[in-house]
Amino acid sequence: MNQDFDVIVVGAGPAGIFCATELSRQSSLRVLMLEKGKDVTRRKCLMDIDETCNQCKVCSVTSGWGGAGAFSDGKLTLTTEFGGWLDKYIGKEELARLIDFVDALYVENGAPDRIFGEDNDCLEDLKRRAARAGIKFIPARIRHMGTENTHRVLRKFKQNLQRHNTVIHLNEAVESILVEDNQVRGVSTQRGQYHAPVVVCAPGRNGAQWFVSEAARLGLALQSNQVDIGVRVEVPAVTMQDITDHVWESKLIYNSRQFDDQVRTFCMNPHGEVVLENTNGLITVNGHSWAHRQSDNTNFALLVSQEFTEPFNEPIVYGRNIACLANMLSGGVMVQRYGDLKKGRRSTYSRLERGVVSPTLRAAVPGDLSLVLPHRYMVDIMETLEALDQFIPGIASDHTLLYGIEVKFYSARPDLSTGLQTRIKGLYAIGDGAGVTRGLIQASIAGVVAARDIVSNLA
Repeated sequence: MNQDFDVIVVGAGPAGIFCATELSRQSSLRVLMLEKGKDVTRRKCLMDIDETCNQCKVCSVTSGWGGAGAFSDGKLTLTTEFGGWLDKYIGKEELARLIDFVDALYVENGAPDRIFGEDNDCLEDLKRRAARAGIKFIPARIRHMGTENTHRVLRKFKQNLQRHNTVIHLNEAVESILVEDNQVRGVSTQRGQYHAPVVVCAPGRNGAQWFVSEAARLGLALQSNQVDIGVRVEVPAVTMQDITDHVWESKLIYNSRQFDDQVRTFCMNPHGEVVLENTNGLITVNGHSWAHRQSDNTNFALLVSQEFTEPFNEPIVYGRNIACLANMLSGGVMVQRYGDLKKGRRSTYSRLERGVVSPTLRAAVPGDLSLVLPHRYMVDIMETLEALDQFIPGIASDHTLLYGIEVKFYSARPDLSTGLQTRIKGLYAIGDGAGVTRGLIQASIAGVVAARDIVSNLA
């Protein structure tokens, strides 16, 4: 087998897929993609069968063709206002142009035509209501694919790449990046070495810790990103219908009174389901929604953004340790009724059964989140729920369910050029796992930016 290529792409999430796709569109470069997980058609979580996490060595929910986004509900957030930090590198005008470009590629590969969030009269009314509650409402145009449609789109991208002679190796984890004289030379895996003058690291959130350790080994200075820690909130779908019918997902931001911390909503899933994630053995919670299958509930994350200053520079480790407490106390994910949290008592199975909201994640174990989250986070989350209740009556009901812990890991970011190349010649870092983006659209755009820079440098 030929071990020499022009470009090696590490990771087959949206950043890696769009990088390889743009390389195939713009050049005849020989490209190898390496992904430690399975093909999207083979990504099956055993929890769907026995409702318990089997602690698979490589989690099919967070790893494999399509990355962690393959098991999300496929929301394409068409805004420059949130979703990452690419505007720091390419400016907002170029970011807006690339949002349209990437969105068109998704549609070309099967994403649905409908876009939510274009009813301006409704948006203005929601903004006014949110402001009265002390909440910043940031609407966004959303193209919602749904989990099953996302899988079809991802399969089509893979088929197109294979037709352009991109070599794809699944079930093959990259162990280390090969560098000599400040020039990247390739990568090593459990099967051997592959050589190329360009390596694009698109490790995804699941590979964030690996990327940090490799960057440190290679002497790349890293800028610590924030870590987002919180809970997933589940309420009756009718409670949020005024927003989700028009916007599908919006960003709601609240600054807590006591600590002045920023708390934000994330990943809103109308009529969706709460699900488990396994990130390198750590069990956390997430949510998604299908295009053609509906539950009676809506869920969303409520996250506290925390940035650290010197001497501490390990936000990923900090987030993992908090989530480990929930794993230790519950064996996985913990769930608590908001009313029980306010009363200072743990939830039990009998209290959940008497509640109005039936949990969509049946594997969650009733418990007490105040034994897991630091006091500051608990105060921030409870303050935000009460503020949200003024905007959306019913959010702070005693029956509202809180699942923990939800953690979003964004790798520490190396110094990057406007083309997302590191200080090591030929080594690029893109996507969520490299600390550049947080979401499908900007991760996809990061792949395009890197690919165009590679083509211009190798031409």
